[in-house]
Amino acid sequence: MPVVRPSDTLTHEIHGARFVSYATPLTGSKELAAWRGEIPPGTKAPAHTVNREEILHLLIGELLLTLDGRTERITAGDTVIVGPGATLSIENPTDHTAISWVTTSLGLEAVLADGTRITPPWAN
Repeated sequence: MPVVRPSDTLTHEIHGARFVSYATPLTGSKELAAWRGEIPPGTKAPAHTVNREEILHLLIGELLLTLDGRTERITAGDTVIVGPGATLSIENPTDHTAISWVTTSLGLEAVLADGTRITPPWAN
């Protein structure tokens, strides 16, 4: 039984946010990736289009999440389902770090508005 301990995780930072990976091929996952996202106050992540479904559950705080042009304020306890092909941007307009839990299938890729492709190491 694979048990992923905090010492087994990898941390990555991009666009002002921190991602702590738990479920990856390096930790024994065969199909899914899961990570904790830490979004500091004032962070505005750029819009990106994803090729896999993502499930984002907000554990702590609140965020402004724009999905395909529609903006919602989400708060702790809310879950957002982001479909493949959807364009997503996230902003933390508060004074506190927001903490999320995200799950997706392996092979996630995000494409920024300028065409830059990002293959997150925590999701592959």
